[in-house]
Amino acid sequence: MTDTEHDPATDEWRTYDEFAAGIDTYRLPNTDLSGTELALTLDDGSTLTLAFETDAVVWTSSAAGGGRDPYDAVSARDDVIFVNLPLTSVERAAITVVYSTTTHRALVAHSVIGEEEVEGTPRVRQTFHAAVTDAGEPTGEVPGPSRDLIGKRNIYRYSPHHLYEHVYVSSQRYAWQCLEGVQRGHGDMDLSTVWKFTDGLYLFCFREFRIAVASVWLHDLGYDLRTTGIFLGLNGAGESEHSRAGGHIYPLGSVSYPDAHPV
Repeated sequence: MTDTEHDPATDEWRTYDEFAAGIDTYRLPNTDLSGTELALTLDDGSTLTLAFETDAVVWTSSAAGGGRDPYDAVSARDDVIFVNLPLTSVERAAITVVYSTTTHRALVAHSVIGEEEVEGTPRVRQTFHAAVTDAGEPTGEVPGPSRDLIGKRNIYRYSPHHLYEHVYVSSQRYAWQCLEGVQRGHGDMDLSTVWKFTDGLYLFCFREFRIAVASVWLHDLGYDLRTTGIFLGLNGAGESEHSRAGGHIYPLGSVSYPDAHPV
């Protein structure tokens, strides 16, 4: 057996911080939002305001309070911004916002690590909301749950040492395996959520069963074939940890169902 091969039958299951190290190598560069403000109204009537400073954002939520926390922003497209708040003012939580400066549509994902493990349930919970911004009259399709990825099979290259395959099997689950990296030979089928933001642009999130980790990704399946994401989970020491991620997408193909269809 070569140094790059692992036997999944004997390999110890890797912790979140072990596989996440370096997974942002091919991520798109950060965008500076300092001096700008954004106000969002979510589909449940709640509001979220963001006031960006040089190295932090002051946020206020009518549903979850507020605070001053670090932020991470990426221009996924010329008019689409991916913003994550790896919260320090609130323990074990993250808020991720995707918004368009042209359609004034937005998505808000809230990730929270549960206090205790519940057998058969992912430790990290996530909620999702469509939203509009205060920058203008919203136009175009309202973001929402999508079945567009069902049957697709892609490879994701995050670094020279991170290569993963995804198969989107239903509206609720996806299967993954590691082709290169510390998890080589490992794989699973976990809970997932897919929302369409606009043409070719999808929010993809997963929540793992075996370890306490979840992710929020923005897949650009248009011409660019890039993805930008974040992780929230418990590291090997049992402490909450935030990680950035991103890389290139290589579509392998897709299948269509002639009769019965997945949930």
